[in-house]
Amino acid sequence: DALVGRASGLQPWRKAFHALNGTIIATTLVLVEPTRQLAMLLAGLVTSLLLSVDLCRLVRPKANDLFFKLFRQLASPRDARSLASSTWYAAGILISVTVFPLTEVVSGVLVLAFADPAAGIIGRKLGKRPFLGGTLEGSAAFFATSLVVLTLRHTWPVAVLVSILTTLVERCSWPLDDNFTIPIVCIGAVVGFGMIL
Repeated sequence: DALVGRASGLQPWRKAFHALNGTIIATTLVLVEPTRQLAMLLAGLVTSLLLSVDLCRLVRPKANDLFFKLFRQLASPRDARSLASSTWYAAGILISVTVFPLTEVVSGVLVLAFADPAAGIIGRKLGKRPFLGGTLEGSAAFFATSLVVLTLRHTWPVAVLVSILTTLVERCSWPLDDNFTIPIVCIGAVVGFGMIL
């Protein structure tokens, strides 16, 4: 419990790692342009590896302690008794590259990479007004960041509607993890709204 407690707080390294991973994934999709099969293979391998680590540490307390010792700057207290956020993150990417056009996956990955950490930082530092289990300030930061990211790649109507929807999903993902739901819902909405607007 002491090790888990040390993983709480603002967690700047965790948020930076979160953003870096998304940036690497999005950059790879844009510059390398992998086939869907290759993207699925890589995402599947990463997800399988992380899931295996989770299953091991969740049934072996010593393995869980080691996990929090090694990754205390990156782990979250909620990871102690459930799948790690990184596993949900990888699974969300796996579903996304399996179901959606890879060019649109970039949008969802970038929203996850930057809007989610922005919400966490602003919510913790400036959040005062409760909103759906979080704070209005945190959700406003998520919406604003998402809007900036999406307007760089999509029309204003699509960007606004997708940002609103994804902001609500970020707050209402339970019992799933928002690292899983954000990219899937964001990309699905981009594709759906892009077809009708």
